[in-house]
Amino acid sequence: SRQRFFGVPSPGRDPVRADGTRDYSRPIVPGEDRLPLDPSTDVPEGYSAGQRDQPGGFSGDPDIMDTWATSSLTPQIVAGWLEDQDLFSRVFPMDVRPQAHDIIRTWLFSTVLRSELEFGALPWNNAAISGWVLDPDRKKMSKSKGNVVTPMGLLEEHGSDGVRYWAASGRPGTDTAFDTGQMKVGRRLAMKFLNAARFILAKSEPRGEITHVLDVGVLHTLTQLVRDSTAHLDDYDYAWVLQRVETFFWDLCDNYLELAKARRYGDFGAAGAASANSAMVLALSTLNRLFAPFLPFVTEEVWSWWQPGSVHAAAWPRSEDIAAVLPGHSAEAAAQYLRVTEVLGEIRKLKAEARLGPSAPLERVHVRNNDDLGRMLAADAIADLKSAARTTELIFLPHASFGVDIVPPQERAE
Repeated sequence: SRQRFFGVPSPGRDPVRADGTRDYSRPIVPGEDRLPLDPSTDVPEGYSAGQRDQPGGFSGDPDIMDTWATSSLTPQIVAGWLEDQDLFSRVFPMDVRPQAHDIIRTWLFSTVLRSELEFGALPWNNAAISGWVLDPDRKKMSKSKGNVVTPMGLLEEHGSDGVRYWAASGRPGTDTAFDTGQMKVGRRLAMKFLNAARFILAKSEPRGEITHVLDVGVLHTLTQLVRDSTAHLDDYDYAWVLQRVETFFWDLCDNYLELAKARRYGDFGAAGAASANSAMVLALSTLNRLFAPFLPFVTEEVWSWWQPGSVHAAAWPRSEDIAAVLPGHSAEAAAQYLRVTEVLGEIRKLKAEARLGPSAPLERVHVRNNDDLGRMLAADAIADLKSAARTTELIFLPHASFGVDIVPPQERAE
């Protein structure tokens, strides 16, 4: 037995001696017709409620029975089977049982069997099977082996969001290795989300219709992410969702925010700034909710900066709500956004190889392509690309294969 909230209370009671100690040698045994009972509220025959825990009175057993016989009734107990028939009728059978693979033949089987024999129904609609947490040598953690890691030190070092990120990265049904490196990645992601939100909210006006091709393109990609994430969460594939949302977020930070930065400050006119600000705010609102199951604390903090209530009580994002504010050419805009980020990535790579900083100015950028990329890209997309690349000229050249060349200022002067 152990002290836990849900379970079958041990029905034992004992007399209390005149000195206030319990007399375990003379247990007060209830009749079978009184079972089940909760000794924390039930009063045995011959006693009054005022005698509880008093000299000459009685004390109830504080323990909860924890056996296969009682744990096999976990869904019924949690649903208020004997105490709240209205609740029981609304939540039983339950939606999901989370458990590890090592107790399928014991806990899962006994629960299904009891439910079938006594209620004629399955106890839940889905069973979410997790794996074990393994030590760095890929061995199961256990007290007997002495390789168990307690969480408090990890929470202090990496933060709750960092530890939760690592836990959510493990796929259902598979064992997960203990990895502080993943926790560090999660902490870095949480800090990046905090900083990206600060950047977006620092200047979120003016806002208006979303018309710029790159704004439309990135949001079209976001609609697909929301649609796919919702479907995968419905199938309990949370690790897939975390990976894809994280990938989109880093692309947003590394590419989109850099492409739209100058425009959102008004460098290309009021309409372009309004479009950028609206797109950024919509993307932040959506990502705030997509990340919430995985990074609950940082997302709650960011949400509190600009939205009422809790992000965890907010509606899950819907792809159709994002699509409703986009013009009809959003798929084509997404294709342009992808090509622009491809070119920008090559420019960054070449700058790094030339030992130039990301913000180093360039005189010219030559983009070699075999698909008439210069005609494919809209003028406002090219303007954002030139701004992010810090180049004066962006020249598209026909070529058999894709490639990029950069010309720093000193080379042109020579």
